[in-house]
Amino acid sequence: MSATGAAPRLTLGLPVYNGNRFLAQSLDALLAQTYTDFELIISDNGSTDRTPEIGKHYQSVDPRVRYVRHDQNRGSTFNHNFVLGQAQGELFKWGSDDDLYAPDLLQRCIDALDSLPDLALAHSWTAFIDEDSKITERSHYGLTTDVADPVERFRSVLYTDGGDDMYGVIRMSVLRQMAPFNSYHWADRTFVAELALHGPFHNESDFLYFRRDHPMRTSRVGRNNIRLRCSRLDPARANRWRHPLVRLTGEYVLGFASAIQRAPLSARDRRRCMKELAVWLASHAFQEATLSFVGLGDPFQPSWGQLLNAAEDVGAANLGAWWYFVPPGACIVLVVFAFTLLGTALDDLLNPRRRERR
Repeated sequence: MSATGAAPRLTLGLPVYNGNRFLAQSLDALLAQTYTDFELIISDNGSTDRTPEIGKHYQSVDPRVRYVRHDQNRGSTFNHNFVLGQAQGELFKWGSDDDLYAPDLLQRCIDALDSLPDLALAHSWTAFIDEDSKITERSHYGLTTDVADPVERFRSVLYTDGGDDMYGVIRMSVLRQMAPFNSYHWADRTFVAELALHGPFHNESDFLYFRRDHPMRTSRVGRNNIRLRCSRLDPARANRWRHPLVRLTGEYVLGFASAIQRAPLSARDRRRCMKELAVWLASHAFQEATLSFVGLGDPFQPSWGQLLNAAEDVGAANLGAWWYFVPPGACIVLVVFAFTLLGTALDDLLNPRRRERR
């Protein structure tokens, strides 16, 4: 609550687990913002380092800070959803225990939201910093998420990782219409895509958000291991039987489809979005098949062959666990069939002897 007893306009939610190395720097940057009408909720996921000491200290010196400690680590997804569920403000922003923020970031984002009521969120360009807080790279925002057409915004996010939009200042009225943050493969991408379906994004063309890149950052740990990455989001995802790779990747695709169904779209725009999703899925299938055929596939990205290999590792066929091997196997058969049809069509078109036989 603010000094007047009214709810603050903005809620900052900071989920953390064993983040003592950079946590104090991040809290100092948030509390030094020129915009001050906010509450800051620190949700500690059962940290075993000095995080509790740091959180309790900041709670004692600044009335805007509330520190909550959970008895065990329930995963990053739980922690992100918890701070969102505790929010009192009409605006919301997730913070990170290792990032830094320019003093006027919040003010400029809120000014943009106030001047453009149709916006779903506002953020700024991102600069990457190292462990010593030195800028190593500046990333200009290149997505077309500022346009009025929701299908164009969806298409733009669909083919990229969505930038850092999830860490912008977001309207709670939008977040309340969305599904909670999930824990399947690349769940953050479907979350940002759904945000884009609710309204345009605004990005300040200044580097006001400083994303720290270091070996223990969540986005880097498990980047090349789908199960490890998902289990950091939710420890239950480590169970290979209940959460096979085909499920972790299948839920990713279904996440986009569900977002389209939930979003406040016209029937026409909903159909257009589903068409874009179908084209995206087909293009990824064709790209994987083509690159894998010539030996240029990305070994760290999920493929149907990897899904079948994972099924073999756990003995799914012997145990009758059809859901492990039937979906990727069917996809491989369909791709082979598609290439056969493509080859036949090209043969008809380009082979003069075949035309003569007709």
